[in-house]
Amino acid sequence: MTLPLPPTLLALTPGRLSQGDRAGLERLVASVDAAVRAGLRGVLVREPALADGDFLELAERLRTILSSPGAWLGLHDRPHLATSVGAEGVHLGYRSLPPGAARRVCGSGVALGLSTHMGDDPQGFLGVDYRFFGPLRETPSKRGILEPTGFEELARQTCAPPPLWALGGLEPADGPRVLECGARGLAVLGGILGSGDPARGTRAYLEALA
Repeated sequence: MTLPLPPTLLALTPGRLSQGDRAGLERLVASVDAAVRAGLRGVLVREPALADGDFLELAERLRTILSSPGAWLGLHDRPHLATSVGAEGVHLGYRSLPPGAARRVCGSGVALGLSTHMGDDPQGFLGVDYRFFGPLRETPSKRGILEPTGFEELARQTCAPPPLWALGGLEPADGPRVLECGARGLAVLGGILGSGDPARGTRAYLEALA
């Protein structure tokens, strides 16, 4: 079975929603809608503070927006919700279930992703269909926690399976270089859904990748 992997440009939600923040949820839905209208085809929903009910509502609304053929919706750390939403992917982090357990929960038709960093044991990638690698550049969320890897390390990382998406402070101009290093695509937070103009950000990345 060929599983649906993320598109070349994948946007991550900012992860700032708190439980009961209806205004924030509506703003995020509007941001995703604007980005999709500008050409975005993939979103990973990463909102760890939301309870399952609000997370499910958000994911279902984004599923409606990402409904065209080839669109990709991923859920971060919620494998038990993947089937009910019709998500194409489930992404695992360091707090998540191990890949084998997540696969049993979400089934065989969902692509499993994993966040990875420099120094990780490749044996830990077994059982996943794609992975993130970063941060390539310094980012506020990883400052003082993880050192930027740079592009040379990215090129080394792409020699090992599974397919890799780069992330971490990447700007539109970095897109071609990321692909030249052998990565399958970019995962972007601040430049699209974390920006003040998601449509403009989407167009900038897509134009650079064209």
